[in-house]
Amino acid sequence: MGFAMRLFLAALLFVMGLFYLFVGAGFLVNPAAAGNDLGLVGNGARGLSSLRADMTAFFYVGGGAMIWGAWRRRGDMLLVSATLFGIAFFGRLISLFTDGAYPDWTGPALVELVTAIVCLIGWWVLPVRIPASEAVREAEI
Repeated sequence: MGFAMRLFLAALLFVMGLFYLFVGAGFLVNPAAAGNDLGLVGNGARGLSSLRADMTAFFYVGGGAMIWGAWRRRGDMLLVSATLFGIAFFGRLISLFTDGAYPDWTGPALVELVTAIVCLIGWWVLPVRIPASEAVREAEI
């Protein structure tokens, strides 16, 4: 893969990561509205607290790992995001078979699947940088 394609992939991962950080910020600031957008209802303080904590963590970790991996060209960091969004996609498939489909269920499922796939491509393509001190130790061995 050429330099231009690697640059495009890193930029795509960075922008996707920013999107997920904004989604996470929505859950942090207003969990009721953000949850409603995804079909989640926080009943009372406990429910709102769960939405705020769990969904913010999911989107911040997923998006943050994408940004870090893209910015530092650390493909290994993208495995974090690929795992999170891959599990989310797998959960949607289980729900499809156990609970049935709902209108427009394919939208969120495709977003999670595409995110996981783009992260896996980034993991495969972007180099993992070894700090100079570790590179010297490996060369000595």
